Amino acid sequence: MTLNINIKDEQNKALENIKSQGLRVLVCAGTGCVANGSLKVIEKFRELGANVSTLTDYDKVTIVPTGCHGFCEQGVLVIIPDKHVTYVKVHVEDVEEIFESHVKNNKPVERLLYKDPKTGEAVHKNDDINFYAKQTRTALKNCGKINAESIDEAISVRGYEALAKVIEENNPDGVIDTIIKSGLRGRGGGGFSTGMKWKFTAANKGGKSYVVCNGDEGDPGAFMDRSVMEGDPHKLLEGMAIAGFAIGADEAYIYVRAEYPLAIKRLRKAIADAEERHFLGENIMGSNFSFTIHIKEGAGAFVCGEETALIASIEGERGMPRPKPPFPANKGLFGRPTLINNVETLANVPLIILNGAEWFSSMGCETSKGTKTFALTGEVNNTGLIEVPMGTTLRQIIFDIGGGIRGGKKFKAVQIGGPSGGCLTEEHLDISMDYDSLIKAGAMVGSGGLVVMAEDTCMVEVARFFMNFTKNESCGKCVPCREGTKNMLKILEKIVAGKGEMEDLERLEQLALTVKDGSLCGLGKTAPNPVLSTLKYFKDEYIAHIRDHKCPAGVCTAMKKIEIDPEKCKGCTKCARTCPVGAIEGTVKNPHKIDQSKCIKCEACLNACPFKAIGKK
Repeated sequence: MTLNINIKDEQNKALENIKSQGLRVLVCAGTGCVANGSLKVIEKFRELGANVSTLTDYDKVTIVPTGCHGFCEQGVLVIIPDKHVTYVKVHVEDVEEIFESHVKNNKPVERLLYKDPKTGEAVHKNDDINFYAKQTRTALKNCGKINAESIDEAISVRGYEALAKVIEENNPDGVIDTIIKSGLRGRGGGGFSTGMKWKFTAANKGGKSYVVCNGDEGDPGAFMDRSVMEGDPHKLLEGMAIAGFAIGADEAYIYVRAEYPLAIKRLRKAIADAEERHFLGENIMGSNFSFTIHIKEGAGAFVCGEETALIASIEGERGMPRPKPPFPANKGLFGRPTLINNVETLANVPLIILNGAEWFSSMGCETSKGTKTFALTGEVNNTGLIEVPMGTTLRQIIFDIGGGIRGGKKFKAVQIGGPSGGCLTEEHLDISMDYDSLIKAGAMVGSGGLVVMAEDTCMVEVARFFMNFTKNESCGKCVPCREGTKNMLKILEKIVAGKGEMEDLERLEQLALTVKDGSLCGLGKTAPNPVLSTLKYFKDEYIAHIRDHKCPAGVCTAMKKIEIDPEKCKGCTKCARTCPVGAIEGTVKNPHKIDQSKCIKCEACLNACPFKAIGKK
């Protein structure tokens, strides 16, 4: 099929435009850095740059707001690629120094460079920082490197080239075959073959069909899809258009949670810009292929991450799962065949088309190809967004990329896959992070949330937290999920309150298995996973709560005992003056005591004591 737009010419124009910008200063404008003041940093850089007529090496400075760089622990991040430098934890007060010292005089500001935690030496280049050096970025390749609101910058990094390729070749079945051969599996949690899902949907020929992008990222601590939508929206749009071409669809929806206002803003602009340049809309690039993309803002219901509940929500109904079959590939949105993939899955599609199925399948492991993004959070030194080949071990992620556990604490566990996932322990540190290995271990890849926990984390409380989340997010349609999660939460609350009985453990496990087997949708079927995995690997903690009325981690308030060490107490009375309920007794210069019957365990005294004489038991 002949096109009236030469994508190579468009790329050359875009690259020339970037060259004309002079010295580019990349400032992270992802949600995390915006919250840390990056917009003020950008404003200050622009103010200083506008007054510069001549620099040592450049005659112009362009400030480029980008998507998330990923290294959230170190935000606000500023990168000057041409000068091979990355600045971390930048505040608006630092901008003038960077500008005067480095931009104008080529003298890096050493105090703002990242310091290697092991050597203490400053690291200049982004790629030399351990956090980045140990990653392999494909879906996130452009995030943090381009202006997410500029279609020209997207084109400069080969944006829409893959779409032009598939339209010119005009072989939808060939596109599907390429995706199948690549081994790409759904990155939203289920891990089903993406190419086979496309094939099943395409088989329902005749009449209207749809593409739906699931951007309803609801797992606590997860922000992988948000970062792609904010940092490289055109890659997502292109992936959707290629999917539409392959299955014969001319219309699509992006279902994105309303709590992602920046992602929504950038997606809307990207769609408008792509339509204006004829990369979306009617007769794309002069071809007979048309493809329109709409945005549907979700109301924040976790259950709408389930594909049939998502469909119901787009249709204007309450987001509640529907029985399967029929599957969306046969009868989905508005009763028509519908392809549903998540953001990360679709973001990989243009790369596979451009580089080939073999390129993608060369990464990862035997049953799980390519790379996977993870949101690394919790008790780890380097929190942030990472992307690694499938099969990478937990040890490599936590201790190489993540820099180990905060404060030199001992690693205890990691919750992977959010509320639908499970806990992995020290014995799993060398497990291959792939779909099948994690399922065998009682966990799952899920969307990619990784919450790292240290020795002072109570695993019973972790199970209670996730069960509370799931109970609140249950749509209530089926009894096992609606009533089962409620009763499981009651038992967990009873245990952390120090009122548990040994029989509760058997009841809890039976309930968990019933909910797992009897629930209608994936939310209910996976809701018990955090409970089942903590019961399996940390049953001793449950027993300690029940039998010994003790929380080994010292977290559960009802079982805390705060005491004053008479050997260390100097009788300064500060603790007594701080206590809000008058539970501390004693005279000046004499050891004090805590009346346990009055103590509310608020820890105000513990924080107030200048002699570290007060501790938890």
